[in-house]
Amino acid sequence: MKKPIIVFQDYTFRYKTQKEPTLKNINLTLYEGEKVLILGPSGCGKSTLANCINGLIPFSYKGEIKGSLTVAGVENKDSSIFEISRHVGTVQQDTDAQFVGLSVGEDIAFSLENRAMPRPEMLPKVERTAAIVGMEDFLMNPPFQLSGGQKQKVALAGILHDEEEVLLFDEPLAALDPAMGMTAVDLIDRIHRDQGKTILIIEHRLEDVLYRHVDRIILMAEGSILLDSTPDELLRTGLLKEHGIREPLYISALKNAGVRFAENAHLDNIEELDIPAYRQAILDEMKASKPVEIPARGELLLKVDHVDFSYDKRKVLDDVSFEVHRGERIAIVGKNGAGKSTMAKMLCGIIRPQKGTITVNGQDYTALTIREIGRLIGYVMQNPNQMLVKDMIMDEVRLALELNEFEEEQIRQRAEETIKMCGLYAMRNWPVSALSYGQRKRVTIASILALKPDIIILDEPTAGQDYYHYTEIMNFLDNLNKEYQVTILFITHDMHLAIEYTDRAIVFADSKCIADDFVFRVLSDSEIIEKANLKQTSLVTLAKQTGVDPEAFIRHFIEREREERENGSK
Repeated sequence: MKKPIIVFQDYTFRYKTQKEPTLKNINLTLYEGEKVLILGPSGCGKSTLANCINGLIPFSYKGEIKGSLTVAGVENKDSSIFEISRHVGTVQQDTDAQFVGLSVGEDIAFSLENRAMPRPEMLPKVERTAAIVGMEDFLMNPPFQLSGGQKQKVALAGILHDEEEVLLFDEPLAALDPAMGMTAVDLIDRIHRDQGKTILIIEHRLEDVLYRHVDRIILMAEGSILLDSTPDELLRTGLLKEHGIREPLYISALKNAGVRFAENAHLDNIEELDIPAYRQAILDEMKASKPVEIPARGELLLKVDHVDFSYDKRKVLDDVSFEVHRGERIAIVGKNGAGKSTMAKMLCGIIRPQKGTITVNGQDYTALTIREIGRLIGYVMQNPNQMLVKDMIMDEVRLALELNEFEEEQIRQRAEETIKMCGLYAMRNWPVSALSYGQRKRVTIASILALKPDIIILDEPTAGQDYYHYTEIMNFLDNLNKEYQVTILFITHDMHLAIEYTDRAIVFADSKCIADDFVFRVLSDSEIIEKANLKQTSLVTLAKQTGVDPEAFIRHFIEREREERENGSK
């Protein structure tokens, strides 16, 4: 019988700065060697629960504790954060905040140096753990030069020095392209199987985590544990949508087709799903499929014509061309390091083409200043910490309006409007430092939306967002697009976002633009998916195994989801 490794008993925690507890009467036992996924909407207490386990509570975040929490048989509040770190290793969502070394090797060695391990003993350990995550050839590289996926691997290597029985991953997929996300899930699974460690994962991308088996799912809501069950049991319920978690695409598609799952249905992995049992329901559903309607294009706003750009001698953009028209919703997708974010910075004038031209509203934009371009093209960066400059939320949202010399009444009105739309009104007078990563992301979106530019570029807008807040922001952007013809470009690894909220996909791979077409065509093209490190969606798998054309199936799914969303908003 497996031994308990983490035990919460009637555990309640209230932050020193808050009146109400964030965790309420938690009773939970996690066992040695389990792999557990912790789900729930933003603010439900997931991160607080994790910080209790790894010792940041109460040693870094002060507050009142009632009840008991033991890790490896020791009461946490009576231990020390150093002692707890011997049992629990953590990979944070924001890996940049976790790096302390000047090189990959130094960073992996950091915890060993803290234990005063002799250098001859330390070096082989560093090389071994770097090899486990596939980073043995990067030991001398500075961390800031790495891709998002490589940073995740280095952060993981830093906690794989044999002693930690528990590995805790906070949003490990947030910065990764779909294929790299699958690699990360594979790596976590391999470490779980090979080393027998207890794995805890906090992640919003449920379908991506379920790519490999998990033993249990803990669903949290309002500081309490709502459900502690198997993935199959949870997927059979309606609790995911009720509590702001996105269902796997194949589950939503089957429910759209009127399927009701049996009590013994195995649902957590589409590869093990009894798809033939649902074939007729899918075929019947496809009878309602509509023909493709090609929308009329609005006026040409932006033209990128044979653009090149290099950092030093490394070419990042190679002969890139595309057009953007008023009112379009475009997904810019592709592998990490393919040039997507560089392209976004170029469109905003932060960097300029070394070859080729960019025109905005028919004018060569090299004649415009960054400030002038900023009134036409708003850019929300992937890492919110790189955009935030004010201490208070309201001041941050007002800043761009003040710099552009709007009247005070207009500043107040626009700032309040966008803060409400982004779900931040209750926190408008909070300090930015008190916000989670996902909440900071919403502040940066609000600050750009307040300017009402013609084109908005959002770099990974849904990273770190639960489905409730994701839907709130995306529906707001969708309405902005429809009502005001604001053109929106999403740089994203989230294929769900591309399917649900965009019409067209521009695909980057190895510095080139390799495709520019309808989303449903791009995501059903196996060659493009492989080249761009995308992931074949479960909709394609479902379509192929039921004998339906994948392109038609994805297109029909998109129409169904949009109809449901529009009907729900009425």
